[in-house]
Amino acid sequence: MHWLRSLANLWMQRIHPRLMTFIAAVGVIWLGICLLLLLLLAHLSDEVLDQEAFVFDETILLSIHQWANPALDQIMLAITQLGNPSTVIPLACISISWLYWRRQWQMALLFFTTCLGGAVLSTGLKLFFGKARPQLWPQLITETTYSFPSGHALGSMVLYGLIAYLVALRFSQWARWIYSAAVILIGAIGFSRLYLGVHWPTDVLAGYSIGFLWLVVCTALFRLKFTATTVKYE
Repeated sequence: MHWLRSLANLWMQRIHPRLMTFIAAVGVIWLGICLLLLLLLAHLSDEVLDQEAFVFDETILLSIHQWANPALDQIMLAITQLGNPSTVIPLACISISWLYWRRQWQMALLFFTTCLGGAVLSTGLKLFFGKARPQLWPQLITETTYSFPSGHALGSMVLYGLIAYLVALRFSQWARWIYSAAVILIGAIGFSRLYLGVHWPTDVLAGYSIGFLWLVVCTALFRLKFTATTVKYE
């Protein structure tokens, strides 16, 4: 039973303390949300791999399309631009450069790692699942990549969620308003993809879930390594 004793010692001395520290950094409620999202993603991924269609996907898109009009078209086109690579990549580069210039090395590294990981996840998962985009009506924009998960939903969750997190660190008294604004912006970008008919609702849901999970992991590891007293703007 020596191996069992060694395993118990490994758990108590190394794994358990680190696991408890990680849970403390994430928070029990947020950890529960993450577990629920993992279950949701597992179900969605299984259905997509089996080439199963979600009936409510088409129903939701057609319901949204009933509200389409030229004025709303222009609004949604403008909103979806906020999640385009032509917007998020320069914005991420500017943010990283600004943090680096302010000598916020840890934050700059967090920003770079989180954004790069989000881009890799988006591209890799699209290629892995290879799901076709919806073609329910003549679309205002043309997309050539695969549909699942939504890169706009994933990318906006990672980028704007991370910006909100870092700004809320600096202005903690306004944290509630900062996060609320981020939620509205991220939600609007995801909705614009549905309005324009270039994503299924499950694509957007999966993109949000993956982006949120990745963001939680990165920020939790950041908090584990650098305490709140050392993470301040100069």
